[in-house]
Amino acid sequence: LVDPSPWPIVASMGALSLTIGGVMFMHNFSGGGQLLSLGVITVLYVMGTWWRDIIREAAFEGQHTSVVQEGLRLGMILFIVSEVMFFFAFFWAFFTSSLTPVFNIGGVWPPVGIEVISPWGLPLLNTILLLSSGATVTWAHHAIVGGLKQEAQTSLYLTLTFAIYFTTFQFLEYIEAPFSISDGVYGSTFFMATGFHGFHVIIGTIFLTICAIRLY
Repeated sequence: LVDPSPWPIVASMGALSLTIGGVMFMHNFSGGGQLLSLGVITVLYVMGTWWRDIIREAAFEGQHTSVVQEGLRLGMILFIVSEVMFFFAFFWAFFTSSLTPVFNIGGVWPPVGIEVISPWGLPLLNTILLLSSGATVTWAHHAIVGGLKQEAQTSLYLTLTFAIYFTTFQFLEYIEAPFSISDGVYGSTFFMATGFHGFHVIIGTIFLTICAIRLY
């Protein structure tokens, strides 16, 4: 933001409440659910108000000079790098556990007693949806740059459709999964990695919905 803003610190406090509340809720500590709810509400509120301020600065106040735009781009780059490292930790945990399985899980991977999900069912379909959404959102980007409003709207709507189907199918996959997050390292790495990925898809869907509304 151009002017001093309260939203970064408020967003940080909301994320902290969400994280601590989530851990407390999962371990059945008193007040965990309330703290988790407070964190979710705070983060959602900040998302709306922060976007509102940025849109006002850019569209109505004309304060997004080349220097400000460069700062926004740099911030996005740093955010993406942090996301890469975030998921790298999950992949590290998965490959460490799968390539050198310890005796606690039977010395094999998948662990003894775990029935895995076939990769040729919903996972394959969701992969196709994810790749397709990447293609359509790229189409939308180039259409917006080229001033083709109708094409941009069509491609954005397709992207949102793919995203909604992806989230729905992942939810169904979770319901039908023959193991849970408490089933050792396999369940933990699976649900943490795919769960956070699904959460990112939901956030991206909200972002693109805002873009579609503004484009309309």
